[in-house]
Amino acid sequence: MRKIITTTLDFFYPLVKRFIPKETYYYAACGGANLVSSWILFFVFYQFVFLKETSHFYINWLNDKHVAISAYTLSSFTTFCFSFSIGFLLNRYVVFTKSELKANIQLFRYGLSALISYTLSWILLKLFIETLSIFPSIANIMATCIIVVWSYIMQRKFTFK
Repeated sequence: MRKIITTTLDFFYPLVKRFIPKETYYYAACGGANLVSSWILFFVFYQFVFLKETSHFYINWLNDKHVAISAYTLSSFTTFCFSFSIGFLLNRYVVFTKSELKANIQLFRYGLSALISYTLSWILLKLFIETLSIFPSIANIMATCIIVVWSYIMQRKFTFK
């Protein structure tokens, strides 16, 4: 699978070779594909799985309390689980292949940076939806676009350095 992805990316690389380094191009292409996939997943989860409704959970160990979680929070978290896995694999095996760090260290660092990115993204998502009244799928796209730069710096300078 790695070979197919890199061959495809290498085919198009000459179009942008003068403007960006290959590693940055790979990161943009793989990250972009993962990002667009996450937007689609968020939309599907929000619209069709969680049906735009708040879910109520009865949790025994919380003294028989009900916990309410919004559809956009559930959609965001579920999407994060998918995109985290795909993102790590793409970054490890396609983008940052020259890293000499062991896989478990990379996974820990990736998890840490992804958790920070996810938290920041969720805060922005909540702000956009609840304060600015932006439609959740649009708010999700806006929040993730803001986080992309932060994520790239974290991956390059920390996770796969």
